[in-house]
Amino acid sequence: MLLWLRYGDSLTSGDYPVLVRGDTATSHGAVAAVRFMTGPLTHGTALDSGVVTVSRARDRLTARARGSGPEVGGARRARVEADFEAVVIGGDTVSCRPIP
Repeated sequence: MLLWLRYGDSLTSGDYPVLVRGDTATSHGAVAAVRFMTGPLTHGTALDSGVVTVSRARDRLTARARGSGPEVGGARRARVEADFEAVVIGGDTVSCRPIP
């Protein structure tokens, strides 16, 4: 699962609504996508509804993603429930400052 949290000045605990990947106007939310297999078949979806609940304790992040989205190449919707426990948050290695 790929989870991209978009937040203001700092990452805080709370609910982040699921955003569609192309949403460039909303500053607070989460973009989420998942790829999975059932037997020999590969499936994938980018969530278009749901919520990601984040809890932060010092340098650790816990997230719970709940949502659904259209399955790639199919006519079905996939429902996703994923938990991430105590993920270590590291410092950025690349500057995010705009280049003049």
